[in-house]
Amino acid sequence: MISPIIVVDDDSIILKKAWKTLTDAGFKAVALKSGKALLEYMQDHSAPDLILMDINMPEMSGFDVIKELKNSHISWADTPVIFLTAEEDEEIETQGLLLGAMDFIRKPFVPSVLVLRVKHAIELVKLTNNLWSMVAEKTRENESLFLHVVECLADAIDAKDNYTKGHSGRVAAYSKEIARRYGYDEKQQEKIFMLGLLHDVGKIGVPDEVINKPGRLNDEEFACIKKHPAIGYKILSNIKEMPELSLGAKFHHERYDGNGYPEGISGEYIPEVARIIAVADAYDAMTSNRSYRNALPQEKVREEIKKGKGTQFDPQFADIMLEIIDDESSI
Repeated sequence: MISPIIVVDDDSIILKKAWKTLTDAGFKAVALKSGKALLEYMQDHSAPDLILMDINMPEMSGFDVIKELKNSHISWADTPVIFLTAEEDEEIETQGLLLGAMDFIRKPFVPSVLVLRVKHAIELVKLTNNLWSMVAEKTRENESLFLHVVECLADAIDAKDNYTKGHSGRVAAYSKEIARRYGYDEKQQEKIFMLGLLHDVGKIGVPDEVINKPGRLNDEEFACIKKHPAIGYKILSNIKEMPELSLGAKFHHERYDGNGYPEGISGEYIPEVARIIAVADAYDAMTSNRSYRNALPQEKVREEIKKGKGTQFDPQFADIMLEIIDDESSI
């Protein structure tokens, strides 16, 4: 469907001339006599390719209308606007450009010039949109490649532990679901998914015999395993393009009451993403077979998470994890 060009002017002669000029040039044009009529039109129609609008109109000036458009539905907010004006005033032009106007056309206009200016404006907008589409596509490709690399790295981490295959992926998925229920947008959810995948990356620096030791660790071995958040932070902090990537690795063993490691920070001093990952990590640890014990029953896991609210876990994220447990139990 061809999008129209909307012409808005309270001068009937100018309005009719502009409409005829554009129609004769092959454009679909819509003529409206006021800014108020444009805002009413907007309610029931999709955004046009371009708006040509007078500045000085009764009830609402062109400047008033463009302000309303910028606060309107997103599809109209970015519609290019060219002002039609009989005035040659630098201050007015500056004000219009600051409000987001694309250009100005002087009245009375020359029909051939109007057509050329409109064609150039539409071509420029389409070129810009195509460029942004290409950038967005390339960004998606890069993000997909990066995610693939992260997933491969997570698999390599999990392969060190004979009992935790898929642990990083499950923690990532639980973290994403907690974030979704908490209100994170899609972009934030994808980011915390990656943080969850890499939360245990520091285990690369922990000897396999410590990770896979059957039974309880001694003090020296536990001190060794406790180094993995700092190791993970050191590895991931080198990725300057995503500095927050290291937060999950460094802080997922902090406790809400301040008795965790490596920093011993508490409450909201612990980064929010790490507080989410912490409860997801604990849930998967309890529901998986480990070298030192079998998976715990779901009711026991629920009891432990509930007991850890406000001590080990941020209460709001523990509550969301309990909701997820209850939802899975009802299936």
